[in-house]
Amino acid sequence: MAKAIMIQGTMSGAGKSLIAGALCRIFTQDGYKVAPFKSQNMALNSYVTRDGLEMGRAQVMQAEAAMREPDVRMNPILLKPTSDVGSQVIINGVPIGSMKAKEYFRRKTGYIPVIKKAYDSLAEENDIIVIEGAGSPAEINLKTNDIVNMGMAKLADSPVLLVGDIDRGGVFAQLYGTVELLEPDERALIKGLIINKFRGDKTILQSGLDVIERLTQKPVLGVVPYTDADIDEEDSLTERLDSHGRGGAVDIAVLRLPHISNFTDLTPLESNENVSLRYVKTAHELGEPDMIIIPGTKNTMGDLLHIRQNGLEAAVVRLAGRGIPVMGICGGYQMLGRELSDPQGVEHGGRIRGMGLLDIVTVFMDTKHTVRVRGRIKCGSGIFGALRGADIEGYEIHMGDTEVRGEAFAGLYENGTVKPDGAVCGNVYGTYVHGIFDSAEVVTVIVSALMERKGLSAEGVKAFDMKAYKETQYDKLAMAVRENTDIDRIYEIIGV
Repeated sequence: MAKAIMIQGTMSGAGKSLIAGALCRIFTQDGYKVAPFKSQNMALNSYVTRDGLEMGRAQVMQAEAAMREPDVRMNPILLKPTSDVGSQVIINGVPIGSMKAKEYFRRKTGYIPVIKKAYDSLAEENDIIVIEGAGSPAEINLKTNDIVNMGMAKLADSPVLLVGDIDRGGVFAQLYGTVELLEPDERALIKGLIINKFRGDKTILQSGLDVIERLTQKPVLGVVPYTDADIDEEDSLTERLDSHGRGGAVDIAVLRLPHISNFTDLTPLESNENVSLRYVKTAHELGEPDMIIIPGTKNTMGDLLHIRQNGLEAAVVRLAGRGIPVMGICGGYQMLGRELSDPQGVEHGGRIRGMGLLDIVTVFMDTKHTVRVRGRIKCGSGIFGALRGADIEGYEIHMGDTEVRGEAFAGLYENGTVKPDGAVCGNVYGTYVHGIFDSAEVVTVIVSALMERKGLSAEGVKAFDMKAYKETQYDKLAMAVRENTDIDRIYEIIGV
């Protein structure tokens, strides 16, 4: 059976996912067979495995760091918020319905066998399991029957490292308060503290480190600097959604929808040196970009009404009418159509008009489509005409069935046949395929076309190898953590 180490945080956004990812890469570099694990993940960024099951992106990132194929056992429970008080509940990669928070809290201990089975099967196949907690273990209103923090640590008989975020301030209060709010048996599971996202001279911290070690009786095992490693993040707390661009030749604006999901789709564009990608909430922020992207969302109809009320929809339609390219992915694709209806109340209920930029109609059903796709784009127009014949690979996650009318059908070739996906009309393009920009060909074609449209030379636009880029970023993250934590001590704590 595998040994385990668990990463818990003083709060959401402390850096648990990244520290866990770094340890996955470090242990893998050192010759161990490693798997990540998170019993319950709440996130709108998700992924479809090769067997068509849905899991959180954070564990996908950690699996990639460990050089492993993502496996739904690494995240047996995924909660995808649909409102402030409810979420779609996904067990072992399959949605079982939506629940209010109170109902899920009442039922969650019934999922312990699911968690244990997934964890035990991974433990039989690996040397080390890197477990990630959620939020904070000191949320005293949620500690009863916990299944994701100290409850999980006990289930796996795992030591715990507690991570605090110094960048937001108050890190010593975070660490001390968290430890003090734990029960004695929970406190005993914490074997070390890590301070994350530090900027500046570490020597200035030393007096504080000495005091926090004395107060908590826990060693500080590392002070990890704020690193610029470009790693996929799982939720809306990420700073990348506050991006205002970075001065690239091509200005791409992404609508920051209230329930934005799978914004990791945009990482390849954001990483391209010729692109300045920014997220916008209002028509004023939108301005006049070179291209507009409407990303995925967990509440398509609700978010469409939101941008209709704040003027963003009207601004997008106006710019599209002036020839600005607009691209919608998944929920964004559905918004671009003529009509959206929800007869079963899956999302919002009722029927609303769409943006009217594509000749499509979407009906929400209670069946969720989760499938991997691979193929070649069939057709396009405007700047998207250059995509004809481009190879793509990705996945679909959506509740709606979309009917493409007239000659709007874009589609893609797969295994010698044409698989229905997407629609195009002039300078407007929509697709259900998450990960479409992972194709270097797609990014190169679109960026080149946008530069030429501005009268700029596209000769310097290079193909971008997303897989190779990710590998360098995982190594960069691992190096930062290895050089600034006591890895030997962590191995001793694990017992390997």
